[in-house]
Amino acid sequence: MKMSVIGCGYLGAVHAAAMASLGHDVVGIDVDAAKIEALAAGRAPFFEPGLPELLTADHETGSLRFSTDVSEITGSAVHFIGVGTPQRRDGNGADLQYVDAAVESLLPHLSPGDLVVGKSTVPVGTAERLAALIEPTGAELAWNPEFLREGFAVKDTIEPDRLVYGVRSDRAVEILDQVYAQALSTGTPRLVTDFPTAELVKTAANAFLATKISFINAMAEIAEATGADVTQLADAIGHDVRIGRKFLNAGVGFGGGCLPKDIRAFSARAEELGRGESVAFLKEVDAINLRRRRRVIDLVTDALGGSAYNKRVAVLGLAFKPDSDDIRDSPALDVAVQLHGLGADVVAWDPEAVDNARRLHPQLGYADDLDGVLAGAEAVVLVTEWKQFRELDPAKTAEAVASATIVDGRNVLDPQEWRAAGWTYQGLGRP
Repeated sequence: MKMSVIGCGYLGAVHAAAMASLGHDVVGIDVDAAKIEALAAGRAPFFEPGLPELLTADHETGSLRFSTDVSEITGSAVHFIGVGTPQRRDGNGADLQYVDAAVESLLPHLSPGDLVVGKSTVPVGTAERLAALIEPTGAELAWNPEFLREGFAVKDTIEPDRLVYGVRSDRAVEILDQVYAQALSTGTPRLVTDFPTAELVKTAANAFLATKISFINAMAEIAEATGADVTQLADAIGHDVRIGRKFLNAGVGFGGGCLPKDIRAFSARAEELGRGESVAFLKEVDAINLRRRRRVIDLVTDALGGSAYNKRVAVLGLAFKPDSDDIRDSPALDVAVQLHGLGADVVAWDPEAVDNARRLHPQLGYADDLDGVLAGAEAVVLVTEWKQFRELDPAKTAEAVASATIVDGRNVLDPQEWRAAGWTYQGLGRP
């Protein structure tokens, strides 16, 4: 099929490349000329495993092209909207200016029978409003939320665990079935819903996930007060099939460009609908999450004798999660910045996110590699669970630092192994 993707950021670029790899003829549109130039040359403007290879392959087959000229969507039958919906600067609601701008840019170029497909995460009710703008052109709107995990986005697009279609006609279902024919042929579940349900699926999923993470972090706070071990607690309750062990890892909390802003936007929309009490618990979910960052900083300060001033602190990780260079609302970067604010001599390193962090926070110190970040450290704090950090050898690491003191902000290290190697080890919710 011939299709366009409006917005070539994280969501849009991955979707465009994945659709082209499935045999569709795709044009990606974005107003950022530098981004388009990079993508057109087969270079990913952000780190995502598998994306560079996909761009190279698509470039060779000619199935994917990029442009800043929205008129190049002419001739495409399907138009995906994959722009961002960040948090508003004046509140917790979602900023829909990019979604609205994408639709406005499409309108003059739509033809009767075209299908516009929203993939952006939006407050419930947005699709209904946009449909009123699109339908007079003879085109139709569908809402098809994305469920991408950074670090696995290519796989999640080509082999999704489910497909949700928010539609108003059987014809829209038929078109989307053609788009996702390969996934459907392998048994991927498909749910056909109305607009509000499709919009709520993504926000509800993110709210549930955030709640699960904050729940185990709340248990970590209780564990610290009682001497219990939150990791063993998570193992025990995780055996209950109704609960499950996934995402019950206590630590410094969640971040990124989705969960934090989506739960805030969900709460704000619920307030607008007069149902704020229904999701009032999400405010505490958010508060618990932010509180864990402060707890990590307190543990580092305590380990340094009560003051971080002029103490060299090695921060392991800057991205909000491993296998990503995304620093949006990153707990790791927040911890580094706050330690710097306390007067610490912060030196940070991340396998992929150093350049992004340096542009945003040039006041921090940055190392070029793992050896550089550890050299002379009086305390080490692990805040992004990259494989390189999870697999550190405690004995060899002790030789690089000035003081064998570590705060494991992700609870991914073996306390007994590190203590046996002479380290003062502190995790979150672990005795």
